[in-house]
Amino acid sequence: MSHRALEDKRPRWGRMIAVLVIFGLLIGGGYFAYKTLWVTYGPSIMNIFGKEANDYEGTGIEETFITIYEGEFGVDVANSLEEADVVKDANVFYKLLLKKPDVEFLPGSYRLKTQMSAEVALEAILDPENKINFGAALREGLTVEQTFSVLSAGTGIPIEKFRDAAAEISVFELPDGVESLEGWLFPANYEFEPEASAQDILTILVNYQKEILAKYEVPFDKQLETLTVASIIEKEAGIIDDFAKVSAVIQNRLENGMKLAMDSTAQFGVGEHENGNVWSSDEALTSENPWNTYVHEGLPVGPIANPGEAAIKAALEPADGNWLFFVVAPGGSGASTFSETLEKHDEAVYEYQLWCEETPDSGC
Repeated sequence: MSHRALEDKRPRWGRMIAVLVIFGLLIGGGYFAYKTLWVTYGPSIMNIFGKEANDYEGTGIEETFITIYEGEFGVDVANSLEEADVVKDANVFYKLLLKKPDVEFLPGSYRLKTQMSAEVALEAILDPENKINFGAALREGLTVEQTFSVLSAGTGIPIEKFRDAAAEISVFELPDGVESLEGWLFPANYEFEPEASAQDILTILVNYQKEILAKYEVPFDKQLETLTVASIIEKEAGIIDDFAKVSAVIQNRLENGMKLAMDSTAQFGVGEHENGNVWSSDEALTSENPWNTYVHEGLPVGPIANPGEAAIKAALEPADGNWLFFVVAPGGSGASTFSETLEKHDEAVYEYQLWCEETPDSGC
């Protein structure tokens, strides 16, 4: 396995001075000053003595899943673990890998826990019991192509097999007008029978999505529209608590004859949906493709991702509010600021842009 070096962000100068200062304050009884300095220099002091400050302790809390893809490096795995909150800091996990050069990761989905120590997380990934055999962990909001990648990693079936199976759209008995499986592959954690083919697996996912639509009594001729709205909610809302509010914005804009002007649809239409950017390019905003809701009125031609049950429920049950606009709120929580007027919305956009400028590492 190849490793790529992650940046070591620990401060290198003045650490020994900090050690002496803190010990001196302890001897002199300066507890308050000691406590203040420890907040600033404590992590560096712990690193000097070989203890990682940015590492969780223990064996984890809640069950979660990650997927390791064919060809990923140790740094990729480390970043995936941090993103899923399995480990506290990707650098800490990666440094552990550097001490174990013989470690090799097998592609596939793994059943882990949130907030594990780096050592425990590594042991868990290397434990065959935690690998989902012939299965996959599919999170909400993946596109069809992203779903195929996860399924291929988890089953070993070539991705081309899933593409070929999905092209036979009539096999899945979907409503008129459905031209792809986008939106129809229900996100969940799956384990399949060893003899299952790509066609069998996609049928299982589609049937689960059909069951959710049936649960909410969505008429057959309204299923495509519902999944389209739900997919926009899934991609636009940063937290589940905002799902129903985003749904309300979509409904209010449609009822008022406004263009939806959703960046997620514009980005999907030109293939920018995988870069994670909040802001869309000029190409995305002006493209004439049928998903671009900045150019075309009404809903896009179809779903832009695979929504989960919460997004489908929100599409059918929008919140009660007159909001017409929303933008990511400052703070990094994923929440959005909702506004009824363009003036208030512009203020919210400015506040978010200002926060992005002041916190350049926030990922804006």
